[in-house]
Amino acid sequence: MKLLRYGPRGAEKPGLLDADGQIRDLSGVVADITGAELSPASLKKLAAIDPKSLPLVEGSPRYGVPVKGVSKFIAVGLNFADHAAESNLPIPEEPVLFTKAVSCLTGPNDPVMIPKGSLKTDWEVELGVVMGSRASYVSEAEALDHVAGYVLINDVSERAFQIERGGTWDKGKGCDTFGPVGPWMVTSDEVGDPQNLGMWLDVNGQRKQDGSSKTMIFPISKLVSYISEFMTLEPGDLITTGTPPGVGMGQKPEPVYLKAGDEIRLGIEKLGEQRQIVVAWSKEGVA
Repeated sequence: MKLLRYGPRGAEKPGLLDADGQIRDLSGVVADITGAELSPASLKKLAAIDPKSLPLVEGSPRYGVPVKGVSKFIAVGLNFADHAAESNLPIPEEPVLFTKAVSCLTGPNDPVMIPKGSLKTDWEVELGVVMGSRASYVSEAEALDHVAGYVLINDVSERAFQIERGGTWDKGKGCDTFGPVGPWMVTSDEVGDPQNLGMWLDVNGQRKQDGSSKTMIFPISKLVSYISEFMTLEPGDLITTGTPPGVGMGQKPEPVYLKAGDEIRLGIEKLGEQRQIVVAWSKEGVA
């Protein structure tokens, strides 16, 4: 099942994608897609609905973030062996964790805004995990039972803010528009094995990243279990699990970074695709 939210920013409605790739309106069934709708029991009820019984949404509406009210957006750094090698950094002994501000969350096809003063805004295609039930000190064997589904994420990053400004990585990870998510959340049963999904990203039509979740250093079961030792994961929380090689910082012979007017396209097998146009910073933000 593919759950989504569609419509203007701040006025999104709940929906699902039917077998023909058409949006069906869920407003008559649930008020919105929040953590409460992602429990195993709630997902079972939604899965029992015949999509053809739901109103068809005409046209091509904007997609919003698939889950409303995300309380935590936790990210994992250097979690792909080939990306660590590209970065000339050792394989971490434990997962590297940082946070992305929930204020950076944005729809999958909304513009990406270069922050004020940025010269090193970068791209990262990532596999996102959406929690479906509360997780605290869960074992690796039980971890995936707490996952509602998976999403496509672009972990947009400002490398100078992240690396050259002291302190933690968070400075370069949570700028406005740095968290495109969607277009939909695909439930765990439909995804199957999350450790064997192809991942790609293009900038201006040129393939930059072409990898697979199979090269993760720490699998999703380990990540959910590990993170739950340090904080309680609530339904609707997001975990973004790292990126394969090909980021702008790792381009040869010199790094390449995003500029206004660039087009980013990215996708993950079974999870759909995103498209963003990069825009210059504006104090008014993006529409």
